[in-house]
Amino acid sequence: IMADQTFVIYKMEVTAAHGTSVIVPLKQWRHDLPAMADAITARTRLLFLCNPNNPTGTMVSADEVEQLLARVPSHVVVVLDEAYFEYVRSRQFPDSMAYVKQGRNVIVLRTFSKIYGLAGLRIGYGVTTAEIANFLNRLRPPFNANSLAQRAALAALGDDEHVARSRAVNEAGMGQVVKGLTDLGFAPIPSEANFVYVDIRRDGRKVFDAMLREGIIIRHIEGSMVRVTIGLEEENMEFLAVFKRVIHSQ
Repeated sequence: IMADQTFVIYKMEVTAAHGTSVIVPLKQWRHDLPAMADAITARTRLLFLCNPNNPTGTMVSADEVEQLLARVPSHVVVVLDEAYFEYVRSRQFPDSMAYVKQGRNVIVLRTFSKIYGLAGLRIGYGVTTAEIANFLNRLRPPFNANSLAQRAALAALGDDEHVARSRAVNEAGMGQVVKGLTDLGFAPIPSEANFVYVDIRRDGRKVFDAMLREGIIIRHIEGSMVRVTIGLEEENMEFLAVFKRVIHSQ
């Protein structure tokens, strides 16, 4: 079970494993957890919850997740993908590690590819119960993450200064980009990640192509919806200037 607008890899992996993806529409750009719980059947094995969600940037609260978990039967594992966890500002964000300590059927996924800036090393981690971990260990590929990636990840975990600085830069940039888009007449969806999701009311693919010709990459999701990643101040300024020019030419 997964949302209709969420990280595309979930559906790809389910297909690769010859499983069936059950798609539940978002509700006001957020995971509709009651509807996801309603979709569970005797055949369900996994439920994917990307929080904050990619590409919308929205999150679900601790209370909402708790209500979901209360409805999830023992034969279903809930995968909590928290790739953008470090960017979250809301105090209502779930304490997913507590679910693991309580022995819930959850797998919490984190990555070093986002706020830590180690995307090229392709390393992340999962936290779950001993029972689930032992099962996954029997199925995992024979080759571990390379030693350089492991050393870099350990160093990153201790670099609180970098994380704090990156979070501050993202928060300032978020305000800059949201204001710029709002001034242009758009309404970005409030985000807890390092990107914003916005309806540009134009052919998103054409705008993507036009921006690309100007040397700026945005992500076209579908229709008129695009995702814009937050950058440094000067990068955000350049994006907004080019975007304004492209929009006015469409």
